[in-house]
Amino acid sequence: MSTYLTILGFNSAIPTVNTSPTSQILEMEERCFLIDCGEGTQVQLRKAKARFSKINHIFISHLHGDHCFGLPGLIASFRLLGRENPLHVYGPKGIKNMLETIFTITETHRGFEVIYHELDKNYSEKIYEDNRVEVFTIPLDHRIYCNGYLFREKPKDRHINMKEVAKYDEIETCDYHNLKAGKDFVLSDGYVLKNEVLTTEPAPSVSYAFCSDTRYLESVIPIVKNVTVLYHESTFLHDLKEMADYTGHATALEAATIAKKAEVKKLILGHFSNRYGDLTVFTDEARQIFPNTYLPKALECVKF
Repeated sequence: MSTYLTILGFNSAIPTVNTSPTSQILEMEERCFLIDCGEGTQVQLRKAKARFSKINHIFISHLHGDHCFGLPGLIASFRLLGRENPLHVYGPKGIKNMLETIFTITETHRGFEVIYHELDKNYSEKIYEDNRVEVFTIPLDHRIYCNGYLFREKPKDRHINMKEVAKYDEIETCDYHNLKAGKDFVLSDGYVLKNEVLTTEPAPSVSYAFCSDTRYLESVIPIVKNVTVLYHESTFLHDLKEMADYTGHATALEAATIAKKAEVKKLILGHFSNRYGDLTVFTDEARQIFPNTYLPKALECVKF
């Protein structure tokens, strides 16, 4: 089963005619995660033909407006669409107060529960887990408290080798679960059939790391080591590194350096300053360090 990343918006600060602030939809193992929710996210979700009802977990990196101002409106729309299922919101401490204040003042009534998971740790922690996926925070270095997020598929089940299994009448369908879990099979005469004969290797698990907004931060490297896809902010080119440091952002060269040192498979840049008209200058700079670097495209669905 493939994982799909739909980039709804990727520019910094101010929305433009052609670009939207940060927001992404990650579909992994039939789960649908919304990552950040800048202004206009609802419209982008409509354009992407995303099903609002599938979004049960929303991850907000920090409380700057270009990453969260779309959230109150989205939650209000959930109610108008008849939502009943609980909604889990993960974000910095203060996100509950922000949203509940808006809902109170605007008399926004909900017919469903919003469950807040407020974050304040300065180390990576597991904040979500089920039988197929787990999510960790990635502490970042921005002007205010900020986290990236690491999404990992758990190891997948092995595949039944039906050609081999069919040779043994004692192996029944009810035994397949144990075989997929990697267990050997013991015949009635005590002979042990090795699992590697009865099954084949599972499909490799994939992972996705989202890092926005942050200064260059080497402590990110061990957390995102070997991920399948890394999204890393690159607000400026490296000739404006001093401005990047001052504003709490990274350059394209620095994002590529993180990708190279972490040995990730693919790097997607994002969160570009509106001062740049031609975004190819970002890949030109980053590919000097990490060749497998790409620009995001609004509403593009990246499969991995």
